[in-house]
Amino acid sequence: MDKLFEFIVNHYILVSVFVALLAALAVLESRRGGQKVSSQAAVGLINRDEAVVVDIRDRKDFAEGRITGSIHIPLSSLKERAGELKKHQDKQIIVVDKMGQHSGLAVKQLTAEGFAKVVRLNGGIADWKGSNLPLTKK
Repeated sequence: MDKLFEFIVNHYILVSVFVALLAALAVLESRRGGQKVSSQAAVGLINRDEAVVVDIRDRKDFAEGRITGSIHIPLSSLKERAGELKKHQDKQIIVVDKMGQHSGLAVKQLTAEGFAKVVRLNGGIADWKGSNLPLTKK
């Protein structure tokens, strides 16, 4: 631990640049994927505003359990199949993935396609399960 402090003191410019870059990366990542909603907020949007859930996981993960009423469009084919969501363009769309890592890209793609109200589920299906919310296999 003493060597760490010695390194910081001796190389304060290098450490300062590292911290600044780390902070910039954190800000960029938080803005890149659009607005996040918690599992509880998503339940409210689904029940109150009749939000549409778009599940972008692959077929195997989708078959293991999904949010009731969700539409399955894998991330790899989202751009080609975005037209299937045109009838829901005025509704809130919640993008769901496995752990919240890829939904930002899907939000960006849907926003580019003209969808204005698109958010992503923070933590994905893993967070949904962690909140003890139901999944269906039908």
